[in-house]
Amino acid sequence: MEFGINPLVLMTFFPLVGVVVLVLIAPQQKNAMRWTALITSLITFGISMWVLSQFDPAESTNLAVRQDWLKMAGVPIQFFMGMDGLSVLMVLLTTFLTPIVILSTWKAVEDQVRGFLMFFLMLETGMLGVFLALDLVLFYIFWEFTLIPMYFLIGVWGGKRRIYAAVKFFLFTMAGSVLMLLAILYIGMQTGTFSQPDLAANHYLFSGVQMILFLAFGLAFAIKVPVFPLHTWLPDAHVEAPTAGSVILAGVLLKMGAYGFLRFNLSLFPEASIKAAPYMAALAVIGIIYGGAVAFAQKDAKKLVAYSSVAHLGFVVLGIFALNTEGLSGAILQMANHGISTGALFLLVGMIYERRHTRDLAEFGGLWKVMPIFAGLTLVVTLSSIGLPGLNGFVGEFTILLGSFGSTALGSPWFAGIATIGVIIAAVYLLKMFEKMFLGPVTKEENRGLKDLNLREIITMAPLVVMIFWLGIYPKPFFDLINPAVEHLVELVQAASMVLK
Repeated sequence: MEFGINPLVLMTFFPLVGVVVLVLIAPQQKNAMRWTALITSLITFGISMWVLSQFDPAESTNLAVRQDWLKMAGVPIQFFMGMDGLSVLMVLLTTFLTPIVILSTWKAVEDQVRGFLMFFLMLETGMLGVFLALDLVLFYIFWEFTLIPMYFLIGVWGGKRRIYAAVKFFLFTMAGSVLMLLAILYIGMQTGTFSQPDLAANHYLFSGVQMILFLAFGLAFAIKVPVFPLHTWLPDAHVEAPTAGSVILAGVLLKMGAYGFLRFNLSLFPEASIKAAPYMAALAVIGIIYGGAVAFAQKDAKKLVAYSSVAHLGFVVLGIFALNTEGLSGAILQMANHGISTGALFLLVGMIYERRHTRDLAEFGGLWKVMPIFAGLTLVVTLSSIGLPGLNGFVGEFTILLGSFGSTALGSPWFAGIATIGVIIAAVYLLKMFEKMFLGPVTKEENRGLKDLNLREIITMAPLVVMIFWLGIYPKPFFDLINPAVEHLVELVQAASMVLK
């Protein structure tokens, strides 16, 4: 297939077509800008469906495009993109969430609409590039590129402390990325290639320095997840970001860190991954308990959901470092589940904020009587985040706990046992939030006249609710997409474990 019409290239860069069109629209035509961004993102989603129709889970790399691009000290940097079971759900999640989020901003963003939508479409290109790049330098370029639009989305359209939150987000991520860049350069100089598949096939070349390289890559990814205690940038970024920024931050950007562990740390440094597994699992479990406990203490609904992400992503990290098929498959599925459920929670919090201009839980109460549609949707999403059987959260968490319980890499069922306490804590803080907002009498006069969700808002939420039930009731098609790649990764790690023995 020719370079210019490769489906992955078209899908990745098509949002930039919308950026160009937005530049040409007159400043006063705000609705034309919104429709342009929405249609662009919907076409990108359509392209991703076309890509999915050509996807073969058994293939190690689907729809690959590989062209020589630049040279760095004689080492070729390639424009190398491809998709496999490790990235397919993240690609689909990105193209699925973007039009939903753009639709949610229809009335929420009135100032500098053009700039907001341009940055959002540029962010979509960056995120897709991260999940599809198979050259380490190309991956790093896309990784760093995502910082720019997200920085402006928080810094320009965020809350009162938006500059502080944007700078903190930027500095944390940039600091972690510097060591990753040095590790990438070292790998290229030592091996003569930046190709991830080629390096994975020859990972033994790093046997003497695997742990150093693991830590250099791992710090960047741990900050992005975020893994405890590197999480402190996240609550500020979530609380100060506009609703759309919070949704895409929780839904996709945090998953870039977890994906990085899967794509690079486990495949390039499997021996170091085995040695580090118990320590990463310990940090994950601490994050699960800590995130849940701090979420319980929150009085701001958005901050509560933000800290819940620390806990939920702890499950993902635990599944990854179980280093078995169940743990890894559960982690990948839970990455998608979290994007859907927590993204939906942020959307719902944004919808009530537009009506009441407060997120203080004490300001609500009895909303079920006033806004029954809003209350019903919030109940479904809340139960999904708790992990109720029959909804998407249960499938991912159960599979992760199953994998970590029997993991030889972790060496102890206690990791799974303690993580299970996190499920109980999640039920406590999420049901507490629901009770304070929706149950009991209508205590505040300002709440009595609130309007229920309109048609646009219901349409915004409907695809997320459909996916919550689909993934919860029939997850098999999604496991089928990811399992061959997961099994190949597990085989690679197991081969490395034999070397250690």
